[in-house]
Amino acid sequence: MTDKEVIFKYFPELSNQQKEQFEKLMPLYTEWNAKINVVSRKDIEELYIRHVLHSLGIAKVQSFKPNAQILDIGTGGGFPGIPLAILFPESEFLLVDSIGKKIKVVNEVTKDLGLTNVRGVHSRAEDISGQFDFIVSRAVTRMKGFYAWTKGKIKKESNHELQNGILYLKGGDLTEELRESKLRYKIYELPDYFSEEFFDTKKVVHVPRQ
Repeated sequence: MTDKEVIFKYFPELSNQQKEQFEKLMPLYTEWNAKINVVSRKDIEELYIRHVLHSLGIAKVQSFKPNAQILDIGTGGGFPGIPLAILFPESEFLLVDSIGKKIKVVNEVTKDLGLTNVRGVHSRAEDISGQFDFIVSRAVTRMKGFYAWTKGKIKKESNHELQNGILYLKGGDLTEELRESKLRYKIYELPDYFSEEFFDTKKVVHVPRQ
């Protein structure tokens, strides 16, 4: 099951509009990837597992409430931000990447999906102002460096089950990396939520505001 059905299996409560938006992701990314390579050639065929469902692993750990503000750092072509924005249409998402052509794809895909809760910005993470409930990302760098980028960007007041902070998609053995960071954290294993082999070593790391 490598198509959109894998999303519907794990998220059965989707509205018809959300289902349509998820269905549109494959043709949109296939078209854009031919112009600007934002997803590896191998991965585009398995977009729904390797990118969309992987992004939604964050949603299995924490559902975002209406008006929650989420910052996606190093979003690339829009992951994890765009799948999360489809799932949580009442939350606000700011997607940031230092490569302008990738943000062009983000903004075009957002427009084609009719998403009004996403803004893509060409910027370095350090230059973003404002504060957010959560900062999400997919393994753009080691946690110590990533946390430094988020300094001052996490709201103090939490109103979710998890404390405000970082929700980071990572894979493999993180023992040394997290020890090096000297941060408080909790690891959520994605195989606890998804049965596909791709997720065997995949995790969501929650780093609360320190």
